[in-house]
Amino acid sequence: MTTARIAALFRHPIKGFTPEKVRSATLEPGKPFPGDRLYALEDGPSGFDPARPSFIPKQRFAVLAKIAEVAKAKTRLDDTTGAFHARAEGMADFSGDLREPAGRAAFEAWTTELLGDAAGGPLRLLDGVGHRFLDHPLGHVSIINLASVRDLETRLGKALDPLRFRANLYIDGWPAWAENGWEGLRLTLGEAEAEVFKPIVRCAAPGVDPETALRDLDIPAEMHRLYGHMLCGIYVHVKTAGVVREGDTAHPPP
Repeated sequence: MTTARIAALFRHPIKGFTPEKVRSATLEPGKPFPGDRLYALEDGPSGFDPARPSFIPKQRFAVLAKIAEVAKAKTRLDDTTGAFHARAEGMADFSGDLREPAGRAAFEAWTTELLGDAAGGPLRLLDGVGHRFLDHPLGHVSIINLASVRDLETRLGKALDPLRFRANLYIDGWPAWAENGWEGLRLTLGEAEAEVFKPIVRCAAPGVDPETALRDLDIPAEMHRLYGHMLCGIYVHVKTAGVVREGDTAHPPP
């Protein structure tokens, strides 16, 4: 097998919004990917209690699986200043500190104007304050095998931006779909070691083109038609702490 490597690392500061590329990250046992899903934009009351935070299904939030127009916003968190930036065609640029109530209120107003009738509302930006708004309550770190995405796009006859799948790590060099049989096995990712928790069952989110904000595919239906399953990617749990960097090796199970 060709040596597999970490092709790219991404975080998503606000659940459902723009993936942000990072060069490296320190993974810690039992914890999610750094800076990932820190906030979530509530689309109507979700039942989230910051005093007793718990898992809330994605359908309660403004995310791509529910609202394709979310992809119109191009967002970025500045780690140096703490400022969060957002832009969208036809909108004034946004900049604010989401750690502060005023910054969150301003972003709520900005996204309310952007999404319009596509959102049920009212929109409210939730700060997890240590809680992470993950797609699965135990889906700590997500990984996409780029060979699997390439196989899917070949069968579809349509180019697919891997960022449609909103993972933390993108790996190049593993055989296509091999990861679907790795549940419970150990991987080495850079300096870290992780155990595969489960394959990821895909929802409607990857059907949205991240550039055009159009829902142009039904990925779950197409995968079921082509493969008889709707699995693409894996969730892993970090077991041994370590730094992972773009270009690091990604050893599959022995």
